[in-house]
Amino acid sequence: MSASKEPAAALLKAWKGDSYIFGLNVLDRLGTLVKKFGKKALVVSCNRQDLNDRIIARLKSAGITIAGIAPGAKPNAPREDVYRLESYIQHYNPDLIVVVGGGSTIDCTKAANMLATLGGDMTPEIDHYFGTGLVSEALKKTGKTLRPLIAVETSASSGAHLTKYANITDPVVGQKKLIVDEALVPPAPFFDYATTVTMPVSVTIDGALDAIAHTFEVFCGAKGDVFEKARQLAETAIDLVAEYAKVLTQDPKNLEAREAIGLATDLGAYAIMIGGTSGAHLTSFSLVDIVSHGTACGIMNPYYAIFYSTAIQPQLQAVGKIFAKHGYIIKNLDSLTGRDLALAVSEGMIAFASSINAPTKLSEVKGFTEGHITRALNAAKDPQLEMKLKNMPVPLTAADVDTYMQPILRAAATGDLSIIKEMC
Repeated sequence: MSASKEPAAALLKAWKGDSYIFGLNVLDRLGTLVKKFGKKALVVSCNRQDLNDRIIARLKSAGITIAGIAPGAKPNAPREDVYRLESYIQHYNPDLIVVVGGGSTIDCTKAANMLATLGGDMTPEIDHYFGTGLVSEALKKTGKTLRPLIAVETSASSGAHLTKYANITDPVVGQKKLIVDEALVPPAPFFDYATTVTMPVSVTIDGALDAIAHTFEVFCGAKGDVFEKARQLAETAIDLVAEYAKVLTQDPKNLEAREAIGLATDLGAYAIMIGGTSGAHLTSFSLVDIVSHGTACGIMNPYYAIFYSTAIQPQLQAVGKIFAKHGYIIKNLDSLTGRDLALAVSEGMIAFASSINAPTKLSEVKGFTEGHITRALNAAKDPQLEMKLKNMPVPLTAADVDTYMQPILRAAATGDLSIIKEMC
């Protein structure tokens, strides 16, 4: 049975209403959206001149004056690009910002917009804002408001155009950190899925794995009223990815598949707005110098699933049935419980990753060293990343990291699932 895109679109429409324009070949609607927020725009551009030209033409036809054009960010949103974009905002002083690009460019622009607004009254050092709710706190204290940011997504990946997150990397130490704040949510997100057709297959696969990571990790940690919505998002997104990701490895210009993966990554963004990611995301932040984010999460989640096994039995059954439906699990999941169920689902996730030529263990990633394990363990003890430990279905403290996380990382390095410990 084929995965259906209609439920995914309905979920997004119910969530965002008319504030979010998405779909295939919707670029002509951009100018009408943007002119609601002002007349003078700074455009943060992507690395595709043809797309930049089309977008600027549509803005001008809607009566928008282009105050200036700033080049977008490098991969993994390095902090120096945040400061560079902040200077563009300060120099051009636009009414609004139109950012065109993938997750890194959008995240950098979110952070730059925040610094341009708050830096003079609070501090221009970005480290001050890492954590949760600190931007809103500063805005309230200063009485300032952020410039409207219209986020035009071009890559089915992190869902940065829909979320409260800005992931920023310090390339000197190879560590990524998070700004988490509702004030960063773009008021007017936009995604024409057809613009992803020229994306390299490797970028597309990374985004597909990120869609699984976002929905799976949130579902694993979901409780109470959030559980049913998280289940719906995970089942819908993972079903789309499990069917259509492999199609794109064989036919990158397949528009039906491009739309499906775009919808799945958008559902991933929805998921991380109602719940938190956990272990795989935390580890991915320490691997930024060797592997892209979604792929890092894709490697790690099967290993964390075994560690979480006693706490996520219903989630494993639900997600496992999706992978079984698409032929990646052949065992009868109804007959399995506990660690055996987790092993079957983890092996299915690994089989899926292999089918799309994604790495399934850290030793398959060029440049991986023992130092990455040390870095990841140290990062897990950083108070600014404590939220990820607390979000785990089996919560850890910094004192637990060496005992329980180290075997997970070593299992992910070698592919040996048997060495993962479980908390008693």
